Amino acid sequence: MRRPVLLVIAHGSRDPRHAATVHALVRLVRAMRPGLRVETGFLDFNIPSVPAVLESLAAEGVRDVVALPLLLSRAFHAKADIPAVLREAPSRLRIRQAEVLGPSPLLTAALERRLYEAGLSPADKSSTGVVLASAGSTDPEAIAVIAEIAREWRHTGWCAVRPAFASASLPRTQDAVHELRALGCARVAVAPYVLAPGFLPDRIARGAAEADVRADVLGPSPEVARVLLERYDGARVPVLAALGA
Repeated sequence: MRRPVLLVIAHGSRDPRHAATVHALVRLVRAMRPGLRVETGFLDFNIPSVPAVLESLAAEGVRDVVALPLLLSRAFHAKADIPAVLREAPSRLRIRQAEVLGPSPLLTAALERRLYEAGLSPADKSSTGVVLASAGSTDPEAIAVIAEIAREWRHTGWCAVRPAFASASLPRTQDAVHELRALGCARVAVAPYVLAPGFLPDRIARGAAEADVRADVLGPSPEVARVLLERYDGARVPVLAALGA
């Protein structure tokens, strides 16, 4: 029996770096799971759109799709936008929406990878304060998840970890940097908890101007690719069970 097609649903952006990063991540997922068909659709700004991909799959005779939101938390897009788009899909498609990527220990590992690539080492952890800088959201659940990730990450050996947000919520990145300075951390690092470059990640970068270290976005890291496959597998099993596989 054929495995369901994995449809990665990205938000999209006017910034061309966003789509380039999404496509690089999808290429890595394909390389890690040979034989798995992986398609990409965008909610806005970029092509192909999610409806166009779904129409194309249905026209080919595909029956089963796992739609995976390329999102780090369950906010408005995961709860409303994406389900609304999927409800308009061709009726011949059986679609199961996978869970969002976060939280996951693999994402925390990806954050640390980016910090080490930016110049830190494991020996620096106890003297370094980290700003966990996310895009921000008006959804209380999403904000609470970011705060919990920061608390849990602090227990792995960092001097301190503070959440920050580029929009909708406070504190801003620069304010969290100042707070960690005031706490007495020897150095301050900013870890963007975002998947791809764009308007809000650029705002995070500007807010990190006074930090000692600024990591890159998560992007096409192997840890992120593994989370995508974990979420696909978690959604795929019920699909196959329903089919009697």
